[in-house]
Amino acid sequence: MKILIRVGITAVALWVATYFVSGITLDAHGAHTSLQKAGTLVGVAVIFGLLNAFLKPIIKVFGCAFYVLTLGLFALVVNALLLYLTSYIADKLKLPFHVNTLWAAFWGAIIVGVVSWLLNMFVSDDD
Repeated sequence: MKILIRVGITAVALWVATYFVSGITLDAHGAHTSLQKAGTLVGVAVIFGLLNAFLKPIIKVFGCAFYVLTLGLFALVVNALLLYLTSYIADKLKLPFHVNTLWAAFWGAIIVGVVSWLLNMFVSDDD
């Protein structure tokens, strides 16, 4: 159940990013109804979650010097690249989610991170 809640939180955070960042679009290939958009956001949230679960720990190990040298600011670049990669994979899976530029991915990753953090404050960590 917790995984579904986390996917839902990520989907909402991605929706907020599509709303505020002009370079992130949700209906590039024609998701017009609210149900189609919600389904797309859930699919993209799953992709983004899987990328974060599998790639981010590897990147942290190999890029730990960059994290230390930049006092953690390198994490913003990593999150932007993961969002950009999510857009690429979503495009290959024919999901109508697209990030146009790396700058859009950068600002979108910040918004996704902040919104996810805020919404996760309301979810208990108890098992």
